[in-house]
Amino acid sequence: MRSRSPQLELALRSFTLGAFAFLLRELEDAGEGLPFAFDEHEQTSGPALYEYRPLVRGFVEERAGRLRERDDALLALDELRREPAAAIFARAHAGPKPSEDEALFRTVLLGLLISTAEACGGFDWDDAAFERVYAELERSLFGEHRSYRAVAPLVGLSSGKQLELVPGLRIRAFADAELSRHWPEARGLLPREFGREPDRYCVLELRAGLAAGENPPDAAAEIADAVSAIRLATAAPLAAGPVIFETLDGRPFGIRPVLPIAATQPPGEPDRLDAFRGALAGELLLQLGKADTDAALAEALDRWELSIFQNEPFRSEQLRGALAALLGETWPLRASILASEAGPGREALHADLAAVAAGAGVTEAVVEATRRCLVQAVRHGLREELVRELDRELLGLERSGALLRAS
Repeated sequence: MRSRSPQLELALRSFTLGAFAFLLRELEDAGEGLPFAFDEHEQTSGPALYEYRPLVRGFVEERAGRLRERDDALLALDELRREPAAAIFARAHAGPKPSEDEALFRTVLLGLLISTAEACGGFDWDDAAFERVYAELERSLFGEHRSYRAVAPLVGLSSGKQLELVPGLRIRAFADAELSRHWPEARGLLPREFGREPDRYCVLELRAGLAAGENPPDAAAEIADAVSAIRLATAAPLAAGPVIFETLDGRPFGIRPVLPIAATQPPGEPDRLDAFRGALAGELLLQLGKADTDAALAEALDRWELSIFQNEPFRSEQLRGALAALLGETWPLRASILASEAGPGREALHADLAAVAAGAGVTEAVVEATRRCLVQAVRHGLREELVRELDRELLGLERSGALLRAS
């Protein structure tokens, strides 16, 4: 591929070559080789395969300060400052930094050096490897669009196939070693036994196309909302994280923590997400944004989600508060209408709800009814209108619209 900026390519090649020589001397002075990792690749039949991979990233980053002071780094930074696209690229990849030079060094120079060393399997120079890595950098550097991806492990839930919850957000199977290519330390950041158990084999993946200079989405908030929606749709003991792995233009962007309420796994038996409940979770996720404009609905959702981690008497208190916020003072009557069909089952549920309102502990029927009420309120979208429809049914009047029944 013909270079868009031969002067820039020459400056970055000189920096990388000089850094390789410096790092080789560091290895020789230390009298030891690079640390390495064995990546295990399990097979459906036959023994597992292992990949030997030198851990160059940590070795390079430990010496970033001295690399930054080298003359070839200063010359490369001078050349990068002449490229307006480089500053945009650095801001997009690094976020706020103390200085433009620091952002350029971290995202362009250090990133190029690490990628080239990984492609070479160490610090033995390979011209073809550098050219491949530089070509990828240049495509990203001068491109008008950015490709963002965030991946968070899931536990407590299995899925037989890939499911798209909403455009750009999907649940899929974890691909063995997909993270270790960018983050050798990734295995230590995954949940225990992740990738080995059926309920620990899926990830939430967020993808977004960005214009040059556009900030990436708030992955932590979007992942947390998705976890809440799936918990509502399935009652599964779901958790994400504990961290999110982010890439931008196929390059490591960062590792961020998942919000605590989404990263904590509640008690319960693992569940399976089928296509029907996956579609329901997607519908709920689209509607959850409306809770921001309805303080009562937001309080009910918060209390319900806190309740799934709590024991008595705190769980009863949270669910009592959730139903009161959602449906008002007569919530035992309204909730029994919303969460069950007419008949003996509704009468029994109302008795349980009335007991909870009087201070008794919750039954499993009340726990499930609370979840169903929240599902229907979120799906309906207009909580106050939903309450009016419930009251019309209680009064024996013809409803002005159909109530969405519990799923």
